[in-house]
Parts: sequence; C-alpha cells; structure tokens
Amino acid sequence: MQFDVFDDHKCSLGEGPLWHPETGDFFWFDIDKKLMFKRVPNVAGKNVNQTEQIHFFRHVSAAGWLDSDHLLVADELGLFKFNHITKQETRIADIEKDNPITRSNDGRADPFGGFWIGTMGKNAEAEAGAIYRFYRGEVRQLFEKVSIPNSICFSPDGKTAYFADTVTKKIMQVALEQQNGWPVGEPQVFADLTADELNPDGSVVDAKGHLWNAQWGANRVAEYDQNGAFLRAIDLPASQITCPSFGGENLVQLIITSAKIGLGDSEELAGATFSVSLNVKGQKEHRVVL
Repeated sequence: MQFDVFDDHKCSLGEGPLWHPETGDFFWFDIDKKLMFKRVPNVAGKNVNQTEQIHFFRHVSAAGWLDSDHLLVADELGLFKFNHITKQETRIADIEKDNPITRSNDGRADPFGGFWIGTMGKNAEAEAGAIYRFYRGEVRQLFEKVSIPNSICFSPDGKTAYFADTVTKKIMQVALEQQNGWPVGEPQVFADLTADELNPDGSVVDAKGHLWNAQWGANRVAEYDQNGAFLRAIDLPASQITCPSFGGENLVQLIITSAKIGLGDSEELAGATFSVSLNVKGQKEHRVVL
C-alpha cells in the first residue's frame, strides 16, 4: 500500500497523534524532546517548515480536544488545559505529580467525555506505571503495575475499551458500563501477539470497529477485526512505529507516528510521521468534558 511522508521531522519518540474534528488541526508529540507539533489544514502534508513546534519544560505525550482553541494535554505531572493559539496553560488534575520516576504515555478521549491516560517509568522500569481515567473532575486509577501503557482506544458503540501493556505482547479489552463509561469486569485478551513476537504500541479503532495497531520494531500497522483476528498489515519504512490516528477529509487518512530513538542513522525515515489513504473511515475523536 502506498504511503506518504506527512511530516519529515525526525521525532526521537513520536506519539499521541490527534486530528481535531472541528478545526482540522493535527497535533502530535515528541515525548523525549518535550515537544508538541501542530499542523493547520492548509499546510497539512506539504511543507515541514510550516509545522509549528511548541516547547514545554516537561514531558508531554497525548491530548484530547475540549473546543476549537483548547486541548487537554497529558504531561509528567498530570493533565492541563492548553490554549494552542495563545499557549496559555491551566492545571486540571495531578497524576503521579510527586513521582519523579514516571511520565505520561499513550492516551485518548473516550465516548463518554472522559480521558484515559497511561503512565510509565522514564526508563521503562518494570510495572512502574498505571492506567488512569479522568472523568468530569475525577481521576481514578483503572489498572496498576503497568510497564508500557499503549493501545488505548474505544469501539464505535462505546461498549468496549482497549489497552495494552506492550511488554506482555497482548492487546486487552474491557467492557464499559453505559451510564458514565467506567470499566466493568475483568479485562480479557483481544489479540495475543506473543507467537509472532510483536510488540503492540498505539492503536485506533475505525468506524466499523476494526482496530489498527502500531507494532514497535515490526515496520507496520496491523488491522484486526472485532474478534481480534488479523486482517492485513501496512508496511512502513521505519521500524519503530508508535501510534496511528484517523484524519483528513472524511477521516479516510491514517496518520502514523514513529520513533528514531536508539537507531542512530540506520533508518532514513525513522521518527517521521506517515500517512496512508485507506478505503475505510475512521471515528471522529471524542470531545473531553471537564
């Protein structure tokens, strides 16, 4: 399948791609460099020099949208409201603020207006992190002793959440109660990638319920049906693929981040952000409700 280089900035650790459904702005992060990137619609996919780089003094990794001007951004201290026009910040919630070992990682807004965010050790210390949910002012820990939280995404009917601890090589699923969206029952295995020695990184679910998973170290994003069965893979020219997202006109463009960390100059496009035009439509990213 044909791919394009959406942006050729070489991220050390690209993550958290987010297409804003109201403005068409596209955001993503370089966690290691403490950067957020912003592309506006009229330059998307064209000139990398027109990408805005927003610098922070702490690790930032993921975001959800609040309105046309504001995002909810996850950093190593918790969550803050961020005006991406004026750059004004307002602290919303603390998460592991007093733990200098950890930072945020993968995150996504859920269909109920909540925001799920994982934490992990800055040096990937075993079981140092957890997965949390922010919902209308409350932060609640959902899953503990997580090493590398990833694959946070949601089914179109709002009944299922997905997540992974990358080191386990398993993507999990858990049911959501339908009043406020809190998980119920014990998580179950959605896709076990152990036999193929694949490492599940970030994921997104399309409009028909298929899960698209970035697989670290495997040069690809893989598609799985609602039952966790493998359907196909999109091969990419970077081994450390980190997270896919849907964006562009009609949400038929899969935009995919990657990482250069640890590779030196061995891969020309490591750390770049890619795009693939698909014959499937994505879900619109959900709005976070404060």
